[in-house]
Amino acid sequence: MKGWNFCSDNVAGASPEILDALTRAGDGSVMPYGADPLTAKVEQQLREIFETDLTAYLVATGTAANSLALSAMCPPYGVVYCHPDSHVNVDECGAPEFYTGGAKLVTVDSTDGKLDAASLETALGAGWAGVEHHSQPSAVSLTQASEAGTVYKPDSIAAISAVCQAHGLGLHVDGARFANAILTLGCSPAEASWRVGVDALSFGATKNGALAAEAVIFFRPELTDGFRFRRKRAGHLFSKMRFLSAQFDAYLRDDLWLANARHANEMAARLAAGLAEIKGVTFLYPVEANELFVTLPEAVRDGLEADGFMFYPWAAGGPQCVRLVTAFDTPLEAVTSFVDSARRHAATV
Repeated sequence: MKGWNFCSDNVAGASPEILDALTRAGDGSVMPYGADPLTAKVEQQLREIFETDLTAYLVATGTAANSLALSAMCPPYGVVYCHPDSHVNVDECGAPEFYTGGAKLVTVDSTDGKLDAASLETALGAGWAGVEHHSQPSAVSLTQASEAGTVYKPDSIAAISAVCQAHGLGLHVDGARFANAILTLGCSPAEASWRVGVDALSFGATKNGALAAEAVIFFRPELTDGFRFRRKRAGHLFSKMRFLSAQFDAYLRDDLWLANARHANEMAARLAAGLAEIKGVTFLYPVEANELFVTLPEAVRDGLEADGFMFYPWAAGGPQCVRLVTAFDTPLEAVTSFVDSARRHAATV
């Protein structure tokens, strides 16, 4: 195989099952704005998957899901604590600040791309709570799997949740790659969410085989007050909501969401195993989901690009560090070819 695009799981297409579901959803007439049977079915599917009562709102993008979820948890004068590399802090062009009406994002650093309970407790020890001159601590946002491709274990989330509860903060999880994390953890969705204190989850589908479909899931009913108006105001109340719901119906049916993520994780593991055998290749973080951050000798990186492979440079890891992302449709042949190419060029170093 000549080359493959490993830049992101956003470069992938859509699952055939989801495309078929969209075609079927186009037949006949149904009520608009989510008042259709398919949207109700998806919410019930989510209740069964998460083993609890919940409220779900469908939107089209992860940015909308994260930003609107945080707007329900944080007032305009509030603070959202997050990791410096989190999507809400780096990659959403101020959308969380916009939809919260001006809330402040405060970053809390830790190891391997993840926020931890001790660091959060230290940040909260700054004494802002109750002081009218300061923005008020209101919420914490975690990314699962993290932007470093690492995964929060349930006990780590529970420890963070305990800090949140002690200080009266809500806990949000950006689950754009939640499926990948669940498979790595080997636990149920419930065990990685509401059972360890998560209040709201942005449950992703777009990076894992959908076209444009995300769900904002609330495990605390009081957080839903007024949320339908927030979604409408943000332009994410789709008149033909059935086409978002059709994507989720196919995504959740027969555990397609897990099958897609399983393949992406397996391809990442194979890629990591092959690269680990090549002299001069090092890893910035543990490979725990479908992202790899690797330092490649210059000759290897240049040779891979000449062979048609695509990937993003990752400045945080140094001038020779790159990010590789696998997806539900990454062929094994592409992984094998990448490793073979890297091995061939490493021999010239």
